[in-house]
Amino acid sequence: MSFGDILEDVGGMGKFQIIHVALLAFPTLFVTMHNLLQNFLAFVPDHHCRVRLEANGSVNATAGLPTGEGLLRVLIPLDGDGQLEKCHMYSSPQWHLLDINATGLNATEAETRACTQGWEYDSSKFKASIVTEWDLVCEEKSLKWISQSVYMAGLLVGAMVLGRLADKFGRKTLLLWSYCQLAVTGTCSAFSTSYPLFCFWRFLCGVATSGILLNTFSLRVEWIPTRFRTSVEMVGNYIYTTGQMLLAGIACGIQHWRWLQFAVSAPFFIFFLYAWWLPESARWLILNNKGEVALKQLRRVAKLNGKAAEGHKLTTEILKSKMANEQLGTKHKRSVLDLYRTPVMRKITCCTMLVWFATGFAYYGLAIDLQGFGVDIYLIQFIFGAVDIPAKSVGFLTMSLIGRRFTQGSALILAGSVILTNIFVPRELQALRTSFAAIGKGCLATAFSCCYLYSGELYPTVVRQTGMGVVSTMARVGAMIAPIIRMTGDYIPFLPLAIYGGVAIIAGVTAFLLPETRNVPLPETIEEIENRFVTGAG
Repeated sequence: MSFGDILEDVGGMGKFQIIHVALLAFPTLFVTMHNLLQNFLAFVPDHHCRVRLEANGSVNATAGLPTGEGLLRVLIPLDGDGQLEKCHMYSSPQWHLLDINATGLNATEAETRACTQGWEYDSSKFKASIVTEWDLVCEEKSLKWISQSVYMAGLLVGAMVLGRLADKFGRKTLLLWSYCQLAVTGTCSAFSTSYPLFCFWRFLCGVATSGILLNTFSLRVEWIPTRFRTSVEMVGNYIYTTGQMLLAGIACGIQHWRWLQFAVSAPFFIFFLYAWWLPESARWLILNNKGEVALKQLRRVAKLNGKAAEGHKLTTEILKSKMANEQLGTKHKRSVLDLYRTPVMRKITCCTMLVWFATGFAYYGLAIDLQGFGVDIYLIQFIFGAVDIPAKSVGFLTMSLIGRRFTQGSALILAGSVILTNIFVPRELQALRTSFAAIGKGCLATAFSCCYLYSGELYPTVVRQTGMGVVSTMARVGAMIAPIIRMTGDYIPFLPLAIYGGVAIIAGVTAFLLPETRNVPLPETIEEIENRFVTGAG
């Protein structure tokens, strides 16, 4: 008898599981928004140099001089598209440009200089962002991407540290901490007084976000019977997709970065308070010699599921005897090295690391630069969220009917192929390019949703959080590198898409080397993994 059988005895997928999954789902909506918030926090509006004519100290000296468009015409040159230059102005007024019959040839030879009096921003699409607050344009434009990399660095640190701590101190403890941390640091970032301080708080937001994602997954999957895992993960991923679409509406209604940041952070104070109701993972409790606490939690679950009599039949002796083999595997202290010591674990770890890296790399390469598509940013955010619904529906069907391995590999290969195809689509066909990008993003979203379920099923309980932390780390590394690769497009336009697509295809092929886990009970120990999957077997 495994722990899955114990769950069936205390109600299977009963009332408790439904409430449990629902309470874990609400924070996921807002975690999603934090991951993609950069598109609005760092929105870059149309802008040009702030200009004014010097009047040599005379109050009436500017009388009769041009204002409005006329002033801009004589002080700011036009770019190749006939728009006002964003980063330069004429060193001296070009008065001859006021003559409508002027050819303007001399203007192309006129000396220019960098903006000296700041910038004027178009606030018609978004009232205020960190870009307009701290002038992150022109020579400082790279700071926009740095702020996103800093947030992703927080996700990276959180994946490395909090996954390991959860195996040591428990899933619920780290989830509570992460809720509290995101509530506090998210609120603090909304009221940052400087760009460095904003980056600091956003880094801590990223750390907390990783803690929430990892421990939400573990608490969810470790309380769900094997036969319901895929369905429950499907619901969880639709919640994530819903968060993306809701972000478009919230950002459209709150067009100021400070209040938008606050709006998606403050709810975590509520999540922190009600999360005390959530039980700790009974699997983790039993494997950490806390049988009495696990028994209390299981009886509570049985009562909520209308199986109180079956719950009272359980004893700590029964729990220990039924999970004796699993407990034996926890006597030795586990570390990250245990992911590489044995042949099957080493193969699983190396392959899943590449899969997670490629998925995070390509996904955020497409998702964090919505302005680059030349479409209304609120519309494209909604479309990029909505496309996940059919994509994930197909993905979960294939996960349930065919298997995790097929879904993981096929989604990545298809995503990479679509991204590479976009290289050959002319830039004038914006609608077609956006459609291909949306399809690629949908495939990557399917790959991401499969990553969590598949990896959680591949790693045994004794190192599940450690393993999830390691592979999540690779996804965050990919997400950090993605903006850097995006900037190479300034030199070789097709290079970013070629790299995103190529890496995704390589990882998709690698995914087919992993063992299948469909309808297989969650493994508890490394020994069980080694015995279950012979190296090279599917």
